[in-house]
Amino acid sequence: MRLVSYLLDGEPRYGAAVEGGVVDLTKRIGRDFSDVKALIAANALSDAQEAIAGAKPDYVIDDLVLLPPVLAPEKLWCIGVNYAERNAEYKDNSDLPKYPSLFVRSMSSMTGSGQPLEKPKVSEQLDYEGELVIVIGQGGRHIPREQAWAHIFGMTLCNEGTIRDWLRHGKFNVTQGKNFDRSGSIGPWIVTSDELDPRGPHDLTTRVNGEVRQQDSTERLMFPFDYLISYLSTFATLKPGDMIVTGTPTGAGVRFDPPRWLGVGDVVEVESSRIGVLRNTVAAEQ
Repeated sequence: MRLVSYLLDGEPRYGAAVEGGVVDLTKRIGRDFSDVKALIAANALSDAQEAIAGAKPDYVIDDLVLLPPVLAPEKLWCIGVNYAERNAEYKDNSDLPKYPSLFVRSMSSMTGSGQPLEKPKVSEQLDYEGELVIVIGQGGRHIPREQAWAHIFGMTLCNEGTIRDWLRHGKFNVTQGKNFDRSGSIGPWIVTSDELDPRGPHDLTTRVNGEVRQQDSTERLMFPFDYLISYLSTFATLKPGDMIVTGTPTGAGVRFDPPRWLGVGDVVEVESSRIGVLRNTVAAEQ
């Protein structure tokens, strides 16, 4: 199943993306779940599957304003330096990391597929980072690695947009450059684990105006999905709907000489063949 969140008459709703459009689930399920996060927390995927059986689409997906599939996760974790060769891009002769690099983003820094990415007034250094995202289903603390796969509800995509010159404003953190409003995106939907085995392998490609900039596979992750879940749950209780953005491959704009920043009108596409395409156009901050 592909679960999608969207606006209808200014109100957030959710549904299932099917051939020909979207089946609205907001009021269709017998139990009244307010959003995708509530559906996940109630372990009600079977209810959603039953609700769409034989149903015709209520809306054409291109007519909808898409939102990030989970609107208000308690935690949006982001992993850095996770693909092979990423550590070498820093040119600091450091050893491979023993543990994941980690930071958090607010959902105000994210928008949905098809919505504008915002280039801020204060910087010319808006950059792209295509990433795969795992969505937590069953929560937990101290999750053993061998049990981690059972805690994944599904997967989606992220453009973990970054304002590069604001990454170094603080001595020890990158939070500022990672949290500009609407600088990144998540979507277009969650593909549930019964349809998409999170064990993979999963391909990942990022294009800017049709040009391939990033391309890799989860076979080359330094810290695989099951490790990340076990590691994060050691210090924080994972909750249903939490999202883990699992790292970007080599090839971000900052790594070119000279750097290739995103400009107004540029189109960024993040694609994985078994998930779909997350597509956004860059617009200027108003």
